[in-house]
Amino acid sequence: MALFRIDRRTELTPAEAWHRLTDWERHGEGVPFTRITVRTPPPTGPGTVFVARTGLGRLAFADPMEITRWRPPSEGRPGVCRLEKRGRVITGWAEIEVAASGAGALVVWREELRVRGLPRALDPLTAAAGRFVFGRALTVLLRDRTP
Repeated sequence: MALFRIDRRTELTPAEAWHRLTDWERHGEGVPFTRITVRTPPPTGPGTVFVARTGLGRLAFADPMEITRWRPPSEGRPGVCRLEKRGRVITGWAEIEVAASGAGALVVWREELRVRGLPRALDPLTAAAGRFVFGRALTVLLRDRTP
């Protein structure tokens, strides 16, 4: 499996960063050709299931995920969300951690990703692609939304 990590500092509060990063439908704004559908009713927590559908037309695949750990940030304690990827094409897990850092927050995205059918020799390329794609998603999700 390809393992990668992305660290981002933001001037947002930990609560606001968490809110933006766990707005699952918005993840599609940062990942090209992807739409997210949440399949379970609110509130978000362990057992929440959502699907990222990536591609164009019939050249698309579904990436279903389930939240297995959910702890929003609180005073003195980082927030952690763990997702298990349960698809036919993509498997693995992702963890999003949001901690207070100075006047803002530190976001750490860790992911272990496996693309079925790809040889393990391509894991470094898969990890590099994951860092690029999810790094872009973090940039979009955390950017200032004021006009």
